[in-house]
Amino acid sequence: MKRFEIKLLIDKYALHTDDNKMCVKGWVRTKRGNKNVIFIAINDGSTIKNLQVVVDVAKFDEEFLKNITTGACLCVCGQLVESMGKGQCVEMLADSIEIYGMADAETYPLQKKGHSLEFLREIAHLRPRTNTFGAIFRLRHAMAFAIHKYFNDKGFFYWHSPLITASDAEGAGEMFRVTTLDLQNIPQRDGKVDFSEDFFGRETSLTVSGQLEGELGAMALGKIYTFGPTFRAENSNTPRHLSEFWMIEPEMAFYDLEDNMNLAEDFIKYLISYALENCMDDIRFLNDMYDNSLIERLRFVIDNQFIRLRYEEAVNILQSAKQKFEFPVGWGTDLQSEHERYLVEKHFKCPVILIDYPREIKAFYMKQNDDNRTVRAMDVLFPAIGEIIGGSQREDDMTKLVARMKEVGIDPADMDWYLDTRRFGSAPHSGFGLGFERLLLFVSGMSNIRDVIPFPRFPKNATF
Repeated sequence: MKRFEIKLLIDKYALHTDDNKMCVKGWVRTKRGNKNVIFIAINDGSTIKNLQVVVDVAKFDEEFLKNITTGACLCVCGQLVESMGKGQCVEMLADSIEIYGMADAETYPLQKKGHSLEFLREIAHLRPRTNTFGAIFRLRHAMAFAIHKYFNDKGFFYWHSPLITASDAEGAGEMFRVTTLDLQNIPQRDGKVDFSEDFFGRETSLTVSGQLEGELGAMALGKIYTFGPTFRAENSNTPRHLSEFWMIEPEMAFYDLEDNMNLAEDFIKYLISYALENCMDDIRFLNDMYDNSLIERLRFVIDNQFIRLRYEEAVNILQSAKQKFEFPVGWGTDLQSEHERYLVEKHFKCPVILIDYPREIKAFYMKQNDDNRTVRAMDVLFPAIGEIIGGSQREDDMTKLVARMKEVGIDPADMDWYLDTRRFGSAPHSGFGLGFERLLLFVSGMSNIRDVIPFPRFPKNATF
């Protein structure tokens, strides 16, 4: 008998076969009933909604039915009928049940409801079976698909930047080293590690960003985007930091800062609109269970034009604010989340794009303004989260770029390949980065970034 996905049966609940006989397969979420009838809620992961299976106890062996517990995997064949009860439009009257895999009621960790998110992080291998994480990971898929669709439809090319790199794009030095050296017998020369003996013949690390290599693609193909895992060895145990995370980084030749801002605003509005149009069941569940302002906040973003504001003006607004901040603010301050959220949520009451930051607090590759104190940077600020996108127009003047490298302690000789794009056919270009998990935090309403990635990596945790 043909198997039907539960999403199809519930969302398109027209009857699908001549006699309405069909088969579903999935995991038991709940089981309740009495000596005459049992109601089993079964879910196959295709939707937040469960299918209710009605079991006439008289048709089945009593001992067999005892083996059907929360977490067990079943194949149920029967008749799909309109439900007379509340909470579902259709239900299945079971003719036959096969148990694919049992789940011991005494040891199955998800037997009971109401587990905390903290507890579920400890069993990340099982938490996708819960309603919460099923919803989050379906959202994660939908957003990944929407990202590729958006850029493909806009004429961008998907660019695969390397995960193993010899350059530090951010200049922060917080990178995971890649090595095959024997850590019990490390070769040395002149008192330092001799990386010439290593696999790549030089010091290499996991990438913190695909941007620099992405610029190379943009200067040949025009418009590219990277979308892949990045890594940062920052010892931060906070709800906003991961050691392994995913980044979306478009790079565009012939885009100035204004073009860059226009693209960022259009992109983020597209993604949120896509989520609202295609994932509403999951979003409504998360709204009702975790954040009852989630849907309102998502619509807030797509219904408002983004304010564009110079950093200096933002500092003046913050200094004049009647609200007291934990972190003082002034020229040269790297704005904190509390500052960014004040601008969005209280002062302007709409998303904000801040531009023209002091050069001292931004990366070496950002294009310098004529005032010699600011760069053509941009940060997109959202409610509840603060910065969600960071980007800039890139410095295309080789002389200025080399000088800035030296200022921040980067040896231009180590970046000669990067400088070639300025040496041979330099052009104005721009780009930005969107942390995928930051996006998912906003779209899902979760408060901890470890809850929007299947297997979170953070200090002292690399389980599974």
